[in-house]
Amino acid sequence: MASLSFIVGIIGNIISILVFTSPIKTFWQVVKKKSTENYKSTPYITTLLSTSLWTFYGLLNPDGLLVTTVNGAGTVFQFIYVTLFLIYAPQDKKVKTAKLAALLNVGFLGLVIAVTLLAIPGSVRLTVVGVLCAGLTIGMYASPLSIMVPNAVGFVLGSIQLIIYAIYNKKSISKKSLEMMEEEGSAHFVKENEMGAFEDDEVANVKIRNLHKGSSLPKQSVNRQYSFQRILKTLSLSPYERHPSWPHEEDVGK
Repeated sequence: MASLSFIVGIIGNIISILVFTSPIKTFWQVVKKKSTENYKSTPYITTLLSTSLWTFYGLLNPDGLLVTTVNGAGTVFQFIYVTLFLIYAPQDKKVKTAKLAALLNVGFLGLVIAVTLLAIPGSVRLTVVGVLCAGLTIGMYASPLSIMVPNAVGFVLGSIQLIIYAIYNKKSISKKSLEMMEEEGSAHFVKENEMGAFEDDEVANVKIRNLHKGSSLPKQSVNRQYSFQRILKTLSLSPYERHPSWPHEEDVGK
């Protein structure tokens, strides 16, 4: 059983080393282009912290040869990747990477080692470090969920917002339509009143112009009216009345 576990451990170490060497192609492109482009340093810094802690755990464990060797190799690879990133990253990324590496790979790692060796008893020291390493490893593998979980929560909240918007948007549209109809009716009423007042003004102006036009016509003089009356009176008379000097019929008969 001991030899079988050792063989399985060897196979696991080989696979782990292959995983650690997978970014070589990426950093080969970084060296050729002399730029890290859009790559991020966080995965390499956190992996460096994890392999360093597992190496420390292997050193504390009397039977931790395989753990120490594979994680020691991983620590070397990750240290090279972080170093290359610091060399070829832009100035702003370089500063952020240096700060994060100093915080995690120097500060936090040094604090764990110091507390473990100075404050934790030897009987539970291995357990505490193992739990810490296991928790960090689980957090690294679960880190992609930090993208999936907010998206799921965002989907639910976004759906709720759309439902609320659909409910209250209909009410606001109907209320707005009623207000628009009232405004249009008021505007139409005002417009009709204005047009009616305008037409009344036009009629009044026409009447006034007609009155002025009638008053401006020349009035008949008294003489013309008198002459016209005389003509009518003359036409209504008989020939003898119009010409009194003519002999009457009796005189003609005599």
